[in-house]
Amino acid sequence: VTGPRFRRLRMGAGHRLDAKASGVMVLGIGHGNKLLTDLHNCHLSKVYTVGGLFGKATDDFSDTGKLVEKTTFDHITREKLERILAVIQGTNHKALLMHSNIDMKTQEAYEMAVKGLIRPMGKSPPIITAIRCLQFVLPEFQLEIHCLHETQQYLRKIVHEIGLELKSSAVCTQVRRIRDGVFTLDDALLRTHWNLQSIQNAIWDCQLKVKREIEKTLG
Repeated sequence: VTGPRFRRLRMGAGHRLDAKASGVMVLGIGHGNKLLTDLHNCHLSKVYTVGGLFGKATDDFSDTGKLVEKTTFDHITREKLERILAVIQGTNHKALLMHSNIDMKTQEAYEMAVKGLIRPMGKSPPIITAIRCLQFVLPEFQLEIHCLHETQQYLRKIVHEIGLELKSSAVCTQVRRIRDGVFTLDDALLRTHWNLQSIQNAIWDCQLKVKREIEKTLG
C-alpha cells in the first residue's frame, strides 16, 4: 500500500499446520526466509497438546470424520493409558538414537544428550521424543507430545492406535502446536495483532534466540 518499496518483500511459512490444527506457525519475512531454512536444518523438536475421545473410530482419525465403529471404554484407566505411552516413548527413543547416527558410548554423545542435542540431522520418519498424559476424564483425555518430522495427521493416527492398544477405539478432538523449536505461544501474534508495528516488534524480540539456536546447532 505504500508503493514500490515493498514490491519485493518475500514471505514464507515454516512448519505448516493443516486445516484442522491450530497453534504456533512460524513465518519468515525477507531475510527471515533464509533463517527459516537454517531453523529447518536444526531439526528442532515441536510440542503439541493433543485431545482424544475414547469409544469411537472414524475414517480420518478425527472427531469430525465419518463414524466407522463404536466401542466400549469403561475398562480403560489412566494407569493403562500411561503404560501404553511409556511403550510408545521407549520405541521412539530407540528410533531417535538409530537415526541420529551417534555412538552413545562416547563423551561427545553424553554431552549432546545433556544439552538435548540428540536428534536426527537428516531425514527420518516421525519420531516422538516425549509423550505424557495431561488430563484423563473418561471418555476424554489430553496428551502432550514432543516430536520431530511429524505431521498433524500422524498425531491423529497415534491417538487412533492408542485406542486400539487399549482394546477400544479413539478419535482425535484437537491438535494444537504450543512450541515450534525456539518459538512458543508467548511469541505468537493473535489475529488482532496482525499489524506492521506488532510484527516488527515480534521480529526484534525473536532475533537473538533464533541466532543463538542456529549458532549452537549448526555452528
